[in-house]
Amino acid sequence: MKFATLRSHPDQPTCVALVDEHTQRYWPLSDLIPDFTGDMNQLVQEWGRLKQKIVPQGDGQPLDQARVEAPIHPQRNMFCVGKNYFEHAAEFSNSGFDSSTSADDVVPKHPIIFTKAYTTLIADGDEIPRHAAVTEQLDYEAEFAIIIGKGGRGIRKDQAFDHVWGYTVANDVTARDLQKKHKQWHLAKSLDGLCPMGPWITTADEIDPSNAGIKCWVNGELRQDSNIGQLIFDIPTLIETISAGIELKPGDVIITGTPVGVGIGFNPPKFLQTGDVVRVEVEGMGAIENRVGQ
Repeated sequence: MKFATLRSHPDQPTCVALVDEHTQRYWPLSDLIPDFTGDMNQLVQEWGRLKQKIVPQGDGQPLDQARVEAPIHPQRNMFCVGKNYFEHAAEFSNSGFDSSTSADDVVPKHPIIFTKAYTTLIADGDEIPRHAAVTEQLDYEAEFAIIIGKGGRGIRKDQAFDHVWGYTVANDVTARDLQKKHKQWHLAKSLDGLCPMGPWITTADEIDPSNAGIKCWVNGELRQDSNIGQLIFDIPTLIETISAGIELKPGDVIITGTPVGVGIGFNPPKFLQTGDVVRVEVEGMGAIENRVGQ
């Protein structure tokens, strides 16, 4: 199943809805489950109680008449993974922007985990702020994100998928000059509006994350074209690593890393400019498209 956070009218509050991607119709969960009045976090938290009650009734409503919002607003910063594809690790090391690399660790030996502020989240179709007064080197990163369902600490690899509720598409937009200048990644990743996400969340039972294509286009030019199965550190490894000493909670978001083809990988680099349109697509999960604003 696919679930989106929608707004049927600018004056109306958001609602969580079941979405049929193929027919482009949706059903508000409050219509299917009268006692459900919450957001995506509540759906995740109460999934065991609610999932059997979610059955489409009638023809639904046309998706193109609703505004799609960012699918989930986590209660804390998102967990992100750096240099998690072999070719991207090499391009980042060779770019001159990577202050975390020494000669013997171009490919990380352990997952590189950092956080991205939840205030960066914007929806499919929203403008990515240019932040021209802060950065001259804005870059795109096609990624897919894990939505945690069942929380826990000390989760073993062989139990990791029991804790995954779903997946979604993300663009981990990054200010490269800030990343290099400050020698850490949080500030460069956390400027307001630098995380387009959506358009919806696909439940884990619909997706095989070991074999799903991931692509990114900028102004129609294919820049990134890879497969999630090529992650250096797979989903169980990431969940085991993060949860070893940090309790994961329902609704937590883990953004898993980007493949080769980001702007700094070109010579000269291809940074984002006002008016550029970035499209990120993950097979089976949908696509997001965002224009860079002023």
